[in-house]
Amino acid sequence: MIPSLAVVRVQNPEWKWGGVRLWLPLFLLWIPLLLLLPLILLVVVIACLVSRVSVWRTIATFWGLLCGLSGTDVRVQAEGNRVMVRIL
Repeated sequence: MIPSLAVVRVQNPEWKWGGVRLWLPLFLLWIPLLLLLPLILLVVVIACLVSRVSVWRTIATFWGLLCGLSGTDVRVQAEGNRVMVRIL
């Protein structure tokens, strides 16, 4: 399943309100991506031909990585500051 939403939360103990939570709709990124798709495919094909890598295997790998992002949960904490990124 292609990820459609990312939740980013930033917390700092010095902030009065505790933190900021942003809901980022990833499906809105598909519109410019579809417009740039011919250029992206051309670059991928040229890079694959130069490096002698299978074009179909490269596209399948990128597609697998994109679909595998769904369910990603990253949490980083340093010096009391917290950053959390969840991809739904």
